[in-house]
Amino acid sequence: MTKYTFMLSYGMENNDYIDLIEPTPKLKTKRCRLLAKGIAAALIGSPYIAALILWYSYDIFIGTVGFGLAYLIVGIVRSKLRTLSIPPHQLEYNYSDSAVAAWFAAKRLCYEEIDRKTSKNLQV
Repeated sequence: MTKYTFMLSYGMENNDYIDLIEPTPKLKTKRCRLLAKGIAAALIGSPYIAALILWYSYDIFIGTVGFGLAYLIVGIVRSKLRTLSIPPHQLEYNYSDSAVAAWFAAKRLCYEEIDRKTSKNLQV
């Protein structure tokens, strides 16, 4: 069975892919880049920081449980940031924490930068 017949037998064609409509935004101002990097650092590092604090304060077991709990909470927050900022037709793509933070910063925190850029082209 060749690759082509295998693809046809399971209903897949060569054009079964999702079109990338919007690329990950490039943040222009230093404030927006700093916000995005801070959000990404919080998403990446907060479970480890919580585990270290709990381990130092209580016990290694409590630190391990705290790491798992913090990882679940950060996963929920990451999912919420994805659904709030990434366009719905692109949610099936895999994005890193820094890309999710860039999308969120561009769409929710630095929207005035985008509005100023696009409002120059509008006719009044």
